[in-house]
Amino acid sequence: MTPGNSGASTPEDDDPFGYLYADGQANGAQPPTGGYGYPGSVNRVRAVGERQYGQQQAPAGYGQVPQQGYGQQPNPNYAAPETAPGGAPQSRQSPPGGGRGRGPNTKGLLIGAIAVVAAVVIGITIAMMNGDSKNDDTAGNQPSAGASASQSADPSPSGGDKAPQELPKSDAQLLSLSPDMSTSKEVPGAQSEGGLYVVGLNQPGAQVTWTLNNIPKSGDYTVFVRYGVPGEDAKTTLTVNGTEVGRKLNMANFAGAEQGDWEHGWTKTYAWINLNEGKNTISLSCQDGDQCNAYLDQFWLKAGKVTS
Repeated sequence: MTPGNSGASTPEDDDPFGYLYADGQANGAQPPTGGYGYPGSVNRVRAVGERQYGQQQAPAGYGQVPQQGYGQQPNPNYAAPETAPGGAPQSRQSPPGGGRGRGPNTKGLLIGAIAVVAAVVIGITIAMMNGDSKNDDTAGNQPSAGASASQSADPSPSGGDKAPQELPKSDAQLLSLSPDMSTSKEVPGAQSEGGLYVVGLNQPGAQVTWTLNNIPKSGDYTVFVRYGVPGEDAKTTLTVNGTEVGRKLNMANFAGAEQGDWEHGWTKTYAWINLNEGKNTISLSCQDGDQCNAYLDQFWLKAGKVTS
Protein backbone atom coordinates (compact mmCIF):
# COMPACT_ATOMS: atom_id res chain seq x y z
CA MET A 1 0.00 0.00 0.00
CA THR A 2 1.38 3.38 -0.98
CA PRO A 3 0.60 6.86 0.35
CA GLY A 4 -2.49 8.29 -1.18
CA ASN A 5 -3.87 4.88 -1.97
CA SER A 6 -6.97 4.02 -0.09
CA GLY A 7 -6.67 0.33 -0.63
CA ALA A 8 -7.51 -0.12 -4.27
CA SER A 9 -4.63 -2.52 -4.72
CA THR A 10 -4.95 -6.26 -4.07
CA PRO A 11 -3.82 -7.74 -0.74
CA GLU A 12 -0.91 -9.34 -2.53
CA ASP A 13 0.37 -5.88 -3.40
CA ASP A 14 0.06 -4.77 0.24
CA ASP A 15 1.85 -7.83 1.56
CA PRO A 16 5.60 -7.17 1.50
CA PHE A 17 6.20 -10.90 1.65
CA GLY A 18 3.77 -11.80 -1.13
CA TYR A 19 6.60 -12.72 -3.43
CA LEU A 20 7.30 -15.72 -1.20
CA TYR A 21 3.95 -17.40 -1.93
CA ALA A 22 2.82 -19.05 -5.16
CA ASP A 23 -0.38 -16.93 -5.56
CA GLY A 24 1.64 -13.77 -4.97
CA GLN A 25 4.12 -14.73 -7.63
CA ALA A 26 1.23 -15.49 -10.01
CA ASN A 27 -0.08 -11.97 -9.49
CA GLY A 28 3.34 -10.48 -10.17
CA ALA A 29 4.54 -9.72 -6.66
CA GLN A 30 8.22 -8.65 -6.65
CA PRO A 31 10.67 -8.64 -3.80
CA PRO A 32 11.83 -5.26 -2.52
CA THR A 33 15.01 -3.85 -3.97
CA GLY A 34 16.70 -3.01 -0.65
CA GLY A 35 17.59 -5.16 2.38
CA TYR A 36 15.51 -4.73 5.50
CA GLY A 37 17.38 -2.44 7.79
CA TYR A 38 20.38 -2.23 5.50
CA PRO A 39 19.70 0.47 2.88
CA GLY A 40 21.53 0.26 -0.38
CA SER A 41 22.49 -3.37 0.11
CA VAL A 42 21.93 -5.99 -2.49
CA ASN A 43 19.86 -8.88 -1.20
CA ARG A 44 19.24 -11.62 -3.63
CA VAL A 45 16.17 -13.10 -2.12
CA ARG A 46 15.02 -16.40 -3.50
CA ALA A 47 11.74 -18.11 -3.19
CA VAL A 48 11.37 -21.13 -0.97
CA GLY A 49 13.00 -24.18 -2.55
CA GLU A 50 15.12 -22.27 -5.01
CA ARG A 51 18.33 -22.43 -2.94
CA GLN A 52 20.89 -24.78 -4.44
CA TYR A 53 23.03 -26.43 -1.83
CA GLY A 54 26.77 -26.44 -2.36
CA GLN A 55 26.76 -22.95 -3.93
CA GLN A 56 28.40 -19.94 -2.37
CA GLN A 57 26.63 -16.68 -1.71
CA ALA A 58 27.97 -13.45 -3.07
CA PRO A 59 29.96 -11.63 -0.45
CA ALA A 60 28.03 -9.09 1.52
CA GLY A 61 28.87 -5.45 1.41
CA TYR A 62 31.24 -3.73 3.79
CA GLY A 63 29.81 -3.57 7.28
CA GLN A 64 26.83 -5.74 6.39
CA VAL A 65 25.78 -8.96 8.07
CA PRO A 66 25.44 -11.88 5.67
CA GLN A 67 21.78 -12.69 4.96
CA GLN A 68 20.38 -16.05 4.14
CA GLY A 69 17.01 -17.12 3.08
CA TYR A 70 14.71 -19.62 4.63
CA GLY A 71 16.09 -23.13 4.21
CA GLN A 72 19.52 -21.94 3.09
CA GLN A 73 22.89 -23.27 4.40
CA PRO A 74 25.05 -20.99 6.54
CA ASN A 75 27.59 -18.86 4.77
CA PRO A 76 30.80 -20.86 4.72
CA ASN A 77 32.75 -17.62 5.08
CA TYR A 78 31.09 -17.00 8.42
CA ALA A 79 32.16 -19.47 11.10
CA ALA A 80 31.03 -19.78 14.66
CA PRO A 81 33.46 -18.63 17.34
CA GLU A 82 33.77 -22.20 18.54
CA THR A 83 35.54 -23.20 15.31
CA ALA A 84 38.24 -20.57 15.60
CA PRO A 85 41.51 -21.49 17.33
CA GLY A 86 41.25 -20.70 21.02
CA GLY A 87 37.52 -20.14 20.72
CA ALA A 88 34.81 -21.20 23.11
CA PRO A 89 34.27 -24.95 23.44
CA GLN A 90 31.86 -26.43 20.93
CA SER A 91 29.94 -28.51 23.43
CA ARG A 92 29.35 -28.62 27.15
CA GLN A 93 31.89 -30.72 28.96
CA SER A 94 30.51 -33.63 30.92
CA PRO A 95 31.39 -33.70 34.61
CA PRO A 96 33.95 -36.25 35.73
CA GLY A 97 32.47 -39.66 36.26
CA GLY A 98 30.48 -39.74 33.01
CA GLY A 99 27.04 -38.99 34.47
CA ARG A 100 25.13 -35.75 34.45
CA GLY A 101 25.25 -34.08 37.82
CA ARG A 102 27.20 -36.97 39.37
CA GLY A 103 30.48 -36.76 41.29
CA PRO A 104 33.55 -38.99 40.89
CA ASN A 105 33.01 -42.75 40.74
CA THR A 106 34.05 -43.31 44.38
CA LYS A 107 32.83 -46.90 44.40
CA GLY A 108 35.15 -47.85 41.56
CA LEU A 109 38.06 -46.00 43.18
CA LEU A 110 37.43 -47.77 46.50
CA ILE A 111 37.32 -51.21 44.86
CA GLY A 112 40.57 -50.45 43.05
CA ALA A 113 42.29 -49.30 46.25
CA ILE A 114 41.16 -52.44 48.12
CA ALA A 115 42.50 -54.63 45.31
CA VAL A 116 45.88 -52.88 45.44
CA VAL A 117 46.11 -53.24 49.24
CA ALA A 118 45.15 -56.93 49.05
CA ALA A 119 47.83 -57.57 46.44
CA VAL A 120 50.46 -55.85 48.59
CA VAL A 121 49.46 -57.84 51.70
CA ILE A 122 49.57 -61.14 49.80
CA GLY A 123 53.00 -60.29 48.42
CA ILE A 124 54.36 -59.41 51.87
CA THR A 125 52.93 -62.62 53.35
CA ILE A 126 54.52 -64.78 50.65
CA ALA A 127 57.86 -63.03 51.12
CA MET A 128 57.77 -63.54 54.90
CA MET A 129 56.86 -67.23 54.52
CA ASN A 130 59.74 -67.76 52.11
CA GLY A 131 62.10 -65.98 54.51
CA ASP A 132 60.98 -68.09 57.47
CA SER A 133 61.40 -71.25 55.44
CA LYS A 134 64.97 -70.29 54.56
CA ASN A 135 65.73 -69.45 58.18
CA ASP A 136 64.30 -72.78 59.33
CA ASP A 137 66.40 -74.65 56.79
CA THR A 138 69.50 -72.79 57.89
CA ALA A 139 68.75 -73.36 61.57
CA GLY A 140 68.11 -77.05 60.99
CA ASN A 141 71.58 -77.49 59.54
CA GLN A 142 73.29 -75.98 62.58
CA PRO A 143 73.44 -77.44 66.11
CA SER A 144 71.56 -75.38 68.66
CA ALA A 145 73.23 -74.07 71.80
CA GLY A 146 70.57 -75.79 73.94
CA ALA A 147 71.30 -79.18 72.44
CA SER A 148 75.04 -78.73 72.99
CA ALA A 149 74.53 -77.76 76.62
CA SER A 150 72.22 -80.71 77.20
CA GLN A 151 74.64 -83.17 75.65
CA SER A 152 77.60 -81.85 77.62
CA ALA A 153 75.63 -82.00 80.87
CA ASP A 154 74.77 -85.68 80.49
CA PRO A 155 77.24 -88.00 82.21
CA SER A 156 79.24 -90.29 80.00
CA PRO A 157 78.42 -94.02 80.20
CA SER A 158 81.91 -94.84 81.43
CA GLY A 159 82.17 -92.20 84.19
CA GLY A 160 80.25 -90.15 86.73
CA ASP A 161 78.73 -91.05 90.07
CA LYS A 162 76.97 -94.34 90.47
CA ALA A 163 73.31 -94.43 91.38
CA PRO A 164 72.85 -94.47 95.16
CA GLN A 165 72.45 -97.95 96.56
CA GLU A 166 69.71 -98.85 98.97
CA LEU A 167 71.25 -99.51 102.37
CA PRO A 168 70.62 -102.91 103.91
CA LYS A 169 67.87 -103.96 106.29
CA SER A 170 67.59 -107.37 108.00
CA ASP A 171 65.47 -109.37 110.37
CA ALA A 172 67.33 -110.19 113.60
CA GLN A 173 66.65 -113.93 113.13
CA LEU A 174 68.90 -113.83 110.00
CA LEU A 175 71.92 -112.40 111.84
CA SER A 176 74.75 -114.36 113.36
CA LEU A 177 73.70 -115.41 116.88
CA SER A 178 75.83 -116.61 119.76
CA PRO A 179 75.27 -120.28 120.86
CA ASP A 180 72.94 -119.48 123.77
CA MET A 181 70.51 -117.38 121.67
CA SER A 182 67.40 -118.51 119.73
CA THR A 183 64.19 -117.28 118.06
CA SER A 184 60.58 -117.19 119.21
CA LYS A 185 57.19 -115.87 118.14
CA GLU A 186 55.13 -116.26 121.36
CA VAL A 187 54.80 -112.48 121.89
CA PRO A 188 52.81 -110.82 119.09
CA GLY A 189 53.88 -107.52 117.54
CA ALA A 190 57.23 -108.38 115.92
CA GLN A 191 57.61 -107.11 112.29
CA SER A 192 60.13 -109.71 111.18
CA GLU A 193 59.03 -112.35 108.70
CA GLY A 194 56.76 -114.90 110.36
CA GLY A 195 56.64 -112.77 113.54
CA LEU A 196 59.92 -114.30 114.71
CA TYR A 197 62.25 -112.42 117.05
CA VAL A 198 65.57 -113.22 118.84
CA VAL A 199 65.62 -114.08 122.55
CA GLY A 200 68.50 -114.85 125.02
CA LEU A 201 70.26 -111.48 124.88
CA ASN A 202 69.91 -111.22 128.68
CA GLN A 203 72.74 -113.72 129.25
CA PRO A 204 76.28 -112.33 129.81
CA GLY A 205 78.38 -112.67 126.64
CA ALA A 206 75.35 -113.09 124.34
CA GLN A 207 75.91 -111.34 121.01
CA VAL A 208 74.23 -110.65 117.64
CA THR A 209 76.50 -109.77 114.66
CA TRP A 210 75.36 -108.10 111.41
CA THR A 211 77.86 -108.30 108.51
CA LEU A 212 77.62 -105.60 105.81
CA ASN A 213 79.50 -106.28 102.55
CA ASN A 214 78.55 -103.39 100.25
CA ILE A 215 78.80 -100.06 102.04
CA PRO A 216 79.08 -97.53 99.15
CA LYS A 217 81.51 -95.14 100.78
CA SER A 218 83.17 -94.32 104.08
CA GLY A 219 81.41 -91.88 106.35
CA ASP A 220 78.76 -91.32 108.98
CA TYR A 221 75.75 -93.62 109.18
CA THR A 222 72.90 -94.30 111.58
CA VAL A 223 72.02 -97.82 112.73
CA PHE A 224 68.44 -98.51 113.89
CA VAL A 225 67.33 -101.42 116.13
CA ARG A 226 63.72 -102.47 116.72
CA TYR A 227 63.30 -104.32 120.05
CA GLY A 228 60.85 -105.11 122.79
CA VAL A 229 61.11 -104.68 126.61
CA PRO A 230 58.72 -105.74 129.37
CA GLY A 231 57.91 -102.26 130.64
CA GLU A 232 61.47 -101.55 131.85
CA ASP A 233 64.63 -99.92 130.40
CA ALA A 234 67.59 -101.78 128.91
CA LYS A 235 71.09 -100.88 127.65
CA THR A 236 73.59 -102.92 125.69
CA THR A 237 77.08 -102.67 124.16
CA LEU A 238 77.43 -101.67 120.50
CA THR A 239 80.61 -102.62 118.59
CA VAL A 240 81.55 -101.50 115.04
CA ASN A 241 84.35 -103.29 113.18
CA GLY A 242 85.65 -104.75 116.51
CA THR A 243 85.65 -101.39 118.37
CA GLU A 244 83.11 -100.57 121.04
CA VAL A 245 81.17 -97.36 120.52
CA GLY A 246 81.89 -94.94 123.35
CA ARG A 247 78.44 -95.06 124.89
CA LYS A 248 75.92 -97.83 125.55
CA LEU A 249 72.99 -98.35 123.19
CA ASN A 250 69.95 -96.92 124.93
CA MET A 251 67.06 -99.42 124.81
CA ALA A 252 64.65 -97.71 127.17
CA ASN A 253 60.91 -98.33 127.56
CA PHE A 254 60.02 -95.70 124.98
CA ALA A 255 56.65 -97.41 124.30
CA GLY A 256 55.55 -96.77 127.91
CA ALA A 257 54.44 -100.36 128.45
CA GLU A 258 53.42 -101.62 131.88
CA GLN A 259 55.84 -103.72 133.91
CA GLY A 260 55.95 -107.25 132.46
CA ASP A 261 53.93 -106.29 129.32
CA TRP A 262 56.04 -107.60 126.44
CA GLU A 263 53.29 -107.27 123.84
CA HIS A 264 53.08 -103.47 124.14
CA GLY A 265 56.79 -102.91 124.72
CA TRP A 266 57.85 -102.95 121.03
CA THR A 267 59.79 -99.79 120.06
CA LYS A 268 63.04 -98.67 118.39
CA THR A 269 66.33 -96.90 119.09
CA TYR A 270 69.33 -95.65 117.08
CA ALA A 271 73.06 -94.83 117.29
CA TRP A 272 75.43 -92.75 115.09
CA ILE A 273 78.38 -94.76 113.83
CA ASN A 274 81.20 -94.48 111.27
CA LEU A 275 81.59 -97.14 108.56
CA ASN A 276 84.20 -97.89 105.92
CA GLU A 277 83.58 -98.36 102.22
CA GLY A 278 82.93 -102.02 101.45
CA LYS A 279 82.72 -104.62 104.26
CA ASN A 280 81.79 -103.77 107.88
CA THR A 281 80.49 -105.58 110.98
CA ILE A 282 78.06 -104.32 113.64
CA SER A 283 77.61 -106.27 116.90
CA LEU A 284 75.15 -105.90 119.78
CA SER A 285 76.11 -107.74 122.98
CA CYS A 286 75.46 -108.01 126.68
CA GLN A 287 78.57 -107.10 128.65
CA ASP A 288 79.31 -106.60 132.32
CA GLY A 289 77.18 -103.84 133.77
CA ASP A 290 74.64 -103.94 130.93
CA GLN A 291 70.87 -104.40 131.35
CA CYS A 292 70.03 -106.84 128.56
CA ASN A 293 66.44 -108.04 129.21
CA ALA A 294 65.14 -107.34 125.61
CA TYR A 295 63.94 -109.11 122.48
CA LEU A 296 65.51 -108.19 119.07
CA ASP A 297 63.26 -107.76 116.00
CA GLN A 298 64.99 -105.87 113.08
CA PHE A 299 68.15 -103.93 112.11
CA TRP A 300 68.52 -101.31 109.32
CA LEU A 301 70.97 -98.61 108.20
CA LYS A 302 70.68 -95.02 106.92
CA ALA A 303 73.34 -92.68 105.55
CA GLY A 304 74.37 -89.71 107.67
CA LYS A 305 73.43 -88.77 111.20
CA VAL A 306 69.63 -88.91 111.32
CA THR A 307 67.01 -89.63 113.98
CA SER A 308 64.30 -91.39 112.01
